[in-house]
Amino acid sequence: MSVKKSLFLLILSGVFIACGQQNVREEKGKKIPVPIVGTWQLMSGTTIEKGDTTVTDYTKDQSFIKIINDTHFAFLKHDLSGGKGNTAAYDSGGGRYTLTDSLYTEKLDYCTERDWENHTFSFTVSIKNDTLTQQGVEVVATAGINRINIERYVRVK
Repeated sequence: MSVKKSLFLLILSGVFIACGQQNVREEKGKKIPVPIVGTWQLMSGTTIEKGDTTVTDYTKDQSFIKIINDTHFAFLKHDLSGGKGNTAAYDSGGGRYTLTDSLYTEKLDYCTERDWENHTFSFTVSIKNDTLTQQGVEVVATAGINRINIERYVRVK
């Protein structure tokens, strides 16, 4: 295994361990749980780019989760065919985030798509029951990306 791959796996493991910590914010001396913290499964994604809308069902032929702790997030996506065939895929990434009211901003520090690293993405988030919806604009000029992205997640229990 390469040094880069080992380092990435070590860092990703640290994110996973940190995700197990209870997330709270203090308000007037009381600890208040932050509802965005947890593990979320991506159900569907809608991208709108150059007038074209693409809807992806993330429950068919693939699995995608996002793990959020107090300060960091990580996402993992892979095919359900064991890495074989036309649907073979693996993506992951993570980094720091901030949440102010409904403004969720990710700073992508690590990503299998290296052009995406060191970019910041801001989303409006809402949580209703066990559903998290995030919507924002993704711009990665070096990858030719400029699109609206809407994602719907369900909390993993």
